[in-house]
Amino acid sequence: MNAWLPTSPCTPEACADHGGRTAAVPLAVLRLGAAVALLLAGILAAPPVRLLPAGPRHRLVRAWATALVRAFGIRLTVYGGPGLGGGRLVVANHISWLDIPLVAAVLPCRMLAKSDIRAWPVLGRLSDRAGTLFIERDRIRALPATVGRVTRALRVGERVTVFPEGSTWCGRAQGPFRRAAFQAALDARVPVQPVRLAYLRADGSPAGEPSFVGDDPLTASLWRIARSRGIRAEVTLLPRIPPGRHADRRGLAAAAEAAVRGSAGAAPGHATGRRGDRAAVRPPRPGPPAQPALPPATDSDRAKRPAASVHHCSNSSPAAASSPRTPS
Repeated sequence: MNAWLPTSPCTPEACADHGGRTAAVPLAVLRLGAAVALLLAGILAAPPVRLLPAGPRHRLVRAWATALVRAFGIRLTVYGGPGLGGGRLVVANHISWLDIPLVAAVLPCRMLAKSDIRAWPVLGRLSDRAGTLFIERDRIRALPATVGRVTRALRVGERVTVFPEGSTWCGRAQGPFRRAAFQAALDARVPVQPVRLAYLRADGSPAGEPSFVGDDPLTASLWRIARSRGIRAEVTLLPRIPPGRHADRRGLAAAAEAAVRGSAGAAPGHATGRRGDRAAVRPPRPGPPAQPALPPATDSDRAKRPAASVHHCSNSSPAAASSPRTPS
C-alpha cells in the first residue's frame, strides 16, 4: 500500500446496506438497461457536444446526467443556485461513483479523476471523451503537472470538479480535505464552490445503498442501487469562497471543508424546484460524527478500495504512522 494515498475506514459490510425497501428484480433489470443505454448514448454524443458553446453544452449535460440519476430510481433535490458563470473549482464530499453524474446534473464540469478510470469498461471511454483531467495517483512527482493542468483549465473559464477527500466515505462521516488541488484555484485566482452531497431515505437518515466503499465491486454497487427504493439525492450548492479570501491552500481547504461539513454557518436556501422534485426549505441536519483513526480497510491496491478513490487528488506529504488519513 502506498503511504501517500488517503484511506477510509468505511467498508461495504458496515456501510452499504439495504436498510430500506427493495425494488423487484424485473424493475432493477429495467433500471440497469436504461442506465447502460444512457451511458452508451453519452459516449457517442460526447465529442460533438464538446464542440458546442458553453450554454447549450451545459444544458445537454445537465439533462443527460439527471436522466442517468433518475434511471436508477433516485430522486434529485437541489438547494442553492450555481450563480454566475466563469471558472471555478468545485469541491464536494465523496460517497459513490454516482457522485459524478449527480454533480454534472447541477454543475456540468470537467472532472479530476485517477488515471485507472481509463481502463474501466464503458465509464472509462465516457470519461475520456468528456474531457476528464487524469491524475496518476501513484506518482507524487506528477502532482505539480496535474495541478498545472487544472490551473490552465480554470484560467480559460472552465469549471473543474475535485473530490478532495481522496477516498470515498459512506456519508455518515467524512474525511479531511487534501490541499493540493486548492493550489490551482489560488494560482488561477478563481472562486471555490463547496458542494455538499447526501443520499437520504424518506426519514432523512443516510442511505447506505449508494455508498461505494472498501472492496465493493462495481457490479455489486450497480445492482444494490438498482434495487433500492425511496432514495433521494440531495445536492447543496454552498456560498462560493471568493479568490483572495485565503492566502494559502491550507486556509482555503479548511474553509471549504468546514462549509461542506456544515460547520461554517452557511445555510442553504430554497430548493431550485427542478421538474419532478419538491421545492422546500432544507431542514438543518447535524454534521457527521467524528470518525476515529483506523487502519486501512485493505492492503491491496484495487480500483474499488477507498484509498484509490474514483476521483482522487493526492496530497504532497505522506500520512503519519498514527493515522492513514493525515492531510498535508
